[in-house]
Amino acid sequence: MLILQLAIILVTAKIAGSLSVRLGQPAVLGQLLIGIFLGPSVLGLVNETETLAEFSQIGVILLMFIAGLETDLDEFKRTGKASAFVGLGGIVVPLLIGFLAGITLNLGTFESWFLGLLLSATSVSISVQALKEMNQLQTREGTTILGAAVIDDVVVIIALAFLMSFAGGDVSLTTVLLKKVLFFAGAILIGWKVVPWFLNKFSTLRVTETVISSALIICFVFAYLAEYTGVAAIIGAYIAGVAISVTNFKHEVFEKVETISYSIFVPVFFTSIGVTAQFVGITENLGLIVILSIIAILTKLIGAGVGAKLAGFNVNSSLAIGSAMVSRGEVALIIAGIGLEAKLLTPDMFAVIVVVVLVTTIVTPPMMKWFFKSNMQVKGVE
Repeated sequence: MLILQLAIILVTAKIAGSLSVRLGQPAVLGQLLIGIFLGPSVLGLVNETETLAEFSQIGVILLMFIAGLETDLDEFKRTGKASAFVGLGGIVVPLLIGFLAGITLNLGTFESWFLGLLLSATSVSISVQALKEMNQLQTREGTTILGAAVIDDVVVIIALAFLMSFAGGDVSLTTVLLKKVLFFAGAILIGWKVVPWFLNKFSTLRVTETVISSALIICFVFAYLAEYTGVAAIIGAYIAGVAISVTNFKHEVFEKVETISYSIFVPVFFTSIGVTAQFVGITENLGLIVILSIIAILTKLIGAGVGAKLAGFNVNSSLAIGSAMVSRGEVALIIAGIGLEAKLLTPDMFAVIVVVVLVTTIVTPPMMKWFFKSNMQVKGVE
């Protein structure tokens, strides 16, 4: 059954992506939408399974690994201040507005703060693909977005640990902070000293494709360690890509990983987002979904956009950067799952949040297309 589902996903994802491009939109939008049609909510040709979820997880890890490989480390350092402004701006505004929305909905204090934190999350895996398609990943805007996503992830997870500890959850704040400090310190040290040594040694083994195998080992180990310490796996994969990007193996690894990723794993990831969409009971909470979707989109767009403007970007660039931070993706879904388990979200509210996350994910590519196109026109670039 899995083999047939993969065949269906690949053929429809490629066709839908091509149609999306013909209509002037990023290919990823077509792949997201076709997933909804293939899933149980519409045609039922593809069902959510644990194996498909694992394929999808590998897809997003490889996507962020490629983004790391394409990162210009010097430019990344230069945009550090801008990334901090964008990341923090994209947290503060959704956090406060989300809290006020929770109070308005008669949620408790902790539940309202949790809703705010949930809306503060960002997942740029969708944005990375849109940036690649527009050739904007290695620009100052693209590098700022990637840096801001790392900052956003770390700050939101730490803030979540604070909230859970105060709300009576079984969370040791000191342990949470210590794990994250150890991960980033260890990742930087290993990336600097161990990764080049490992690539040089492993690539000399007398078997085929040792370079790509060693690169994937590094990617998956970093992703696992990131997830183990409470940092998203995609951040670990991104750091692994950055570590390899400064070695002599960068171009060989990039070409072969891109081939592997975009032939199967990345299309499965984008399509599976739509497959997992559940619309049961959506009509009863349609008004709430619309309101929270508008809040989710505008607070990220404005918050991150203002942060970019304060960092020195023009208005068009700021809006482009803000639009790339809108997607909540798998990061918000993980946090929502934690909230459901801790009873900070009711089952009904959890279902609403899942749809809101899907909405933010679907609107992000066309928003980015619009704002980046406007920005390039202002700069005089076709």
